[in-house]
Amino acid sequence: MEKAWLAQYPKGVPAEIDLREYTSLVDVLERSCEKFATLPACSNLGHTISFRELDQLSRAFAAYLQCELRLTKGERVAIMMPNLLQYPVALFGLLRAGLTVVNVNPMYTPRELEYQLCNSGASVILVLETAAHTLEQVIRNTQIKAVITTRVGDLLPAPKALLVNLGVRYLKHMVPRWRIPGAIPFTTALRIGRTHTLENVHLSHEDVAFLQYTGGTTGVAKGAVLSHGNMVANLQQLGAWSESSLRDGKETAILPLPLYHIYGLTLCLGFVRIGAHSVLITNPRDLPSFVATLKKTPVTIFVGVNTLYRSLLDTPGFSKLKLSQLRFCLAGGMAVQRAVAQRWKAVTGMPLMEGYGLSETSPSVTANRPDIEDWTGSIGLPLPSTEIAILDPSGNPVPAGEVAEICVRGPQVMKGYWNMPDETRKAFTSDGWFRTGDMGSMDERGYVKLTDRKKDMIVVSGFKVFPNEVEDVVMMHPGVLEVGAIGVPDERSGECVKLIVVKKDQNLTEQALLEHCRKHLTSYKIPKAIEFRVEPLPKTPIGKILRRQLRADFGARKPAPHSSELRAH
Repeated sequence: MEKAWLAQYPKGVPAEIDLREYTSLVDVLERSCEKFATLPACSNLGHTISFRELDQLSRAFAAYLQCELRLTKGERVAIMMPNLLQYPVALFGLLRAGLTVVNVNPMYTPRELEYQLCNSGASVILVLETAAHTLEQVIRNTQIKAVITTRVGDLLPAPKALLVNLGVRYLKHMVPRWRIPGAIPFTTALRIGRTHTLENVHLSHEDVAFLQYTGGTTGVAKGAVLSHGNMVANLQQLGAWSESSLRDGKETAILPLPLYHIYGLTLCLGFVRIGAHSVLITNPRDLPSFVATLKKTPVTIFVGVNTLYRSLLDTPGFSKLKLSQLRFCLAGGMAVQRAVAQRWKAVTGMPLMEGYGLSETSPSVTANRPDIEDWTGSIGLPLPSTEIAILDPSGNPVPAGEVAEICVRGPQVMKGYWNMPDETRKAFTSDGWFRTGDMGSMDERGYVKLTDRKKDMIVVSGFKVFPNEVEDVVMMHPGVLEVGAIGVPDERSGECVKLIVVKKDQNLTEQALLEHCRKHLTSYKIPKAIEFRVEPLPKTPIGKILRRQLRADFGARKPAPHSSELRAH
């Protein structure tokens, strides 16, 4: 196919990557640990471990799994914790033992946890003690044969480790009572692992590195099977794209994105590849603490999602930070709103470089050029060794600029969904294109614009309305803190647009918001219903608003005659 986007590539970026550069993610880790041994690898809660320590700790954990638990290549092991130093140690330990990592959200309910453990067939789980009570409720229904528990401060130096662990348990009361007979402390596993010698496991591009679960917000969660080859390819693609902007062994990256999410996971791996210092943020919702960390950290790379950037901009003290060393700001995971991008540039002097990807694509597919000066409204160009086509429901390409489904081919695309052959077949066209489920367009130069999720599209009297566009307009109003746009039934038009809004300015009225929308939206896109809420809108772990939940709430709620809902005919 014609690849018009190649003519738009920055100087020095290759059309294709060399897939033979690394044999596996373990190869990536071991090269970096040797090359950057004395440099800081990861920091969390005020403590830093070097690449040499990351090498030693992950090797000890791998040896424990291999020699004590007798785990063999390909077995699935779950990690259930937020961003702590234990995460990269365990992550690389599992990979070095030839095991498949199953990343689990530590906020899961018992039902969600049981499903993921059973579906993946995980035999071992490493769980933060604060979530152990959830595991206790379902473990008897799973194939779990060994449990390793960890505490927040386990990799901190004494006496800080003791103080943090006591504070979490007795001052913050964050550890509900739990009892799992035979559970092994993470620190014990490391101590025993140091007494064993790790037997190297041969890994190739075809071996499975992760079962990355996705789709739980729109239906039954599916495990995307991501191989070492998929992940290594994406690290190389991102590296080739940003090579002119990033310096090996000299970057400090703030990482507030959860490592159990594919966005944060791949960035963490990528930072290891270039010898960057990753500063892990355990609770990015604690914005005052986040700002305090930024105040004392010479950050050169900032990564996040639209909601996080907006929340930081609204946090007292952020605008006064001296971020003079900031060189690279990446945004993904959800659409970036114009108002947020413009505010970020005004405060920090740096543009948000928006990219696009999915769990099924390891995740990165497109990115804006690193040398952009302002927000573009586009998700950028296909990365090296990546093809993108905009296909209609019959699988035929549409003309440039026309909206249809974004489809992808490339070495970063998953092998399929775990134990779901029917879902895998539906996800691909007959000629190998992965159907993303996202609607978008591509212009004559190859720049891609993301419109919305296919399932979220609203049809008003036959006209397509994309919630992202409506939300972007609404967020331009200074009185709005959060907004979600959904389609609801309408007798005249089939569907109409409804807004669910959290106010920033309590004096904001429905009429004022409607007037704002009329200035920026054509008639069929203007909301016919507005509901104000006090509580925050439901979100995914990375901050994406759950429109599915908003639609479910609409079905369950019956507006009172004088509620804060406006019908504007």
